[in-house]
Amino acid sequence: MVQDSLIVVALGGNAISRENEEGNVNQQFANSRRTAVALADLIFSGHRLVITHGNGPQIGNFLVRNEAAAGVIYALPMEVAVAHVQGGMGFMIGQTLTNELARRGRKDIVTTIVTTILLDAEDPSFKNPTKPIGRVMDQADAQRFGWNEGWSMKEVSPGKFRRVVPSPMPRQIMELSTISRCVEAGDIIITCGGGGIPVIRDREHGLRGTAAVIDKDLASALLARELRAKTLMILTAVDRVAINFGKPGQRELERMTVVEARRWMAEGQFPAGSMGPKVQAAIEFVEHSSNEKAEAVIGPLDHAADALAGKIGTRMTRT
Repeated sequence: MVQDSLIVVALGGNAISRENEEGNVNQQFANSRRTAVALADLIFSGHRLVITHGNGPQIGNFLVRNEAAAGVIYALPMEVAVAHVQGGMGFMIGQTLTNELARRGRKDIVTTIVTTILLDAEDPSFKNPTKPIGRVMDQADAQRFGWNEGWSMKEVSPGKFRRVVPSPMPRQIMELSTISRCVEAGDIIITCGGGGIPVIRDREHGLRGTAAVIDKDLASALLARELRAKTLMILTAVDRVAINFGKPGQRELERMTVVEARRWMAEGQFPAGSMGPKVQAAIEFVEHSSNEKAEAVIGPLDHAADALAGKIGTRMTRT
């Protein structure tokens, strides 16, 4: 069934952790409460939501704790760390949204589904890891972790290094049937947190976790396609997507087609470290969705309802 009232909402990093903050748990809860207001506005506008989120600052801090505890307690592999963070962040978002809905007279219990994403073990990114994670290190620490842990390290500035991991394309959402049943039942769910827990198949173990980072917007696009949602909504910190950003002739875009977006991507208008993954995810969803009404909206978290109404943000359509 085509889900014309269903929106997959992909929350950006500013939903939970904001710049110029330590990012402690109290601050994360405060930011989650503000995010819950924006999400509740969408629900009270008559939309059904499936919520996804990033985890960049949180997984980075988790890995720093791993390093700090070395020699005291065993380290957790990255895929298990993703699972821990996914559960913790889902708890915060779910609790604050449940409370906000209750404040407005609704009795929904928002549910988090810890989600695994199947990757292709032959994805080229496994041979060329590029996604930085964790803290910045000096050369001595980089060499030590590279040697002892087998990490791939990259110099990000003179004398400064970070660990890099693969960022493969998401291929299959393993819990999709459970997610679909919840959607059909009218539940509000949080899923694919941090892009999902990365797993691959091998002949000996079947499914097993692997050290990788899945782009949460691409995972959200896959989820929206599989659920046949009408709208993929990517919430971030900017009012609109822009071309010639920060240059003379900067132009904010109210609308763009898939063809226009692909052309601007090819021109390098949307850098990989900022708007690029969001625009690519929007293209993937709109172009490949079986829902003829499919559209993507990229807009500001604090004005999500206005972005959906077309008052702000950028809307992508097929034509």
